[in-house]
Amino acid sequence: MNKMYKVLATASLMAMAAMPLAANAQEVPPMTTSNGQGVILNQAKVVPGTMGQITDFVNDHTGKFITVTGRGLAPTDQSQIVLNISKDTKIVDAKGKTVPLKTIMDEKKVVKAFYSPNITKSLPARGNALTLVVQDQSFTAIDGTVSEVRDGSILVKGKDLYNGNEDTIVLHFADKATILDQDGKAIQASDIKEGMSVKAFYGPAVAMSLPPQSTTNYVRVDTAGSETGEGETGQEFTAGTDGVITSTEGGKFTLIGQPHEKGGVNYVILTVDEQTQIVDENGKALTKDALKEGIHADATYSNVMTMIYPARTHASKLVVKQGESVKIEGTIAPSDSSSKDQVYVNVGSDDSKTNDVILNISKDTQIIDDLGGEGALRAGTKIIAFHSPIMTRSLPGITNAEVVIVTSIENAVQPR
Repeated sequence: MNKMYKVLATASLMAMAAMPLAANAQEVPPMTTSNGQGVILNQAKVVPGTMGQITDFVNDHTGKFITVTGRGLAPTDQSQIVLNISKDTKIVDAKGKTVPLKTIMDEKKVVKAFYSPNITKSLPARGNALTLVVQDQSFTAIDGTVSEVRDGSILVKGKDLYNGNEDTIVLHFADKATILDQDGKAIQASDIKEGMSVKAFYGPAVAMSLPPQSTTNYVRVDTAGSETGEGETGQEFTAGTDGVITSTEGGKFTLIGQPHEKGGVNYVILTVDEQTQIVDENGKALTKDALKEGIHADATYSNVMTMIYPARTHASKLVVKQGESVKIEGTIAPSDSSSKDQVYVNVGSDDSKTNDVILNISKDTQIIDDLGGEGALRAGTKIIAFHSPIMTRSLPGITNAEVVIVTSIENAVQPR
């Protein structure tokens, strides 16, 4: 029996030695345990991963962060994630050679990003990067709608996942293409119908025909989406956000609030044009003049949007509500007047206390960190907040925070 164990152990060691470094990047160091019979078994825990391009980079006093946009390596992994790059993060190519992060971004290289399973529930999720493995092959992607089904291929119209430009392409399925539905279940190419929403990855080779053609080996399909009648692309406008308009700069409307149950994000910048239906809660038509800062609105839009943070898309409908929030700007200050789940705001960041406010922070409060940090509301943090018009008559007044946007943490108290 001992000879058999030695043969098994030798074969296992040889197999492990033959594995390239990049393959091992998917796993944390294996744990060694006994099976009770004198044989040592290796148990490896697979960590989540996302493959795609780096679409955003932040490097300031809060840390170094990248946003990876693409597809999850497993159906349950993130298609987009913000990752903290620390001194422990390994950035290598397939041969294990270190690659500068700047080179990856400048050359728009594709990476497999592996990260800790402990990620936030925000959109996009945030976590700590363990390993970035630079891929030899690059790709791009389209997020759109199937407008024609052909033998072994589909015609897709939509937007480039990485630059947001309108795109139309014929995609031929590779022999071993992975095709998954919205639940991550494998389906056949024959299951794809006109009008369905797809996210497809292709390239790097693209035939410059009209329309262009390429080969795809990975497609996510929303089989529930189909032509609904009078639609230019058959897209269902089921995604949306119900919240507060926090900015109207540049003719764009920033909406922060609760995403719809059928899809959406909590932070979105909307394009509003003549195709956008704007109404009040009774269905009465309104103009863009009704879309003011602090107004409550419920927006409906397609789930095809630019995959950057914050998301950007076109609003198909906006319902303007009666509610209106009050905007304040100031600095969070330490105070004995505030309790747990409250923050004292020095409105105007001045010496006067007559206009200061105590904000109640609840699970419904949307906290947005424009700096890419964790959104901690510590003393010294500068914020823009939108709160309920209902306030106590105490000094300072106490009210409910609906949206809090972190704008600076330069003078924030650091955690111990």
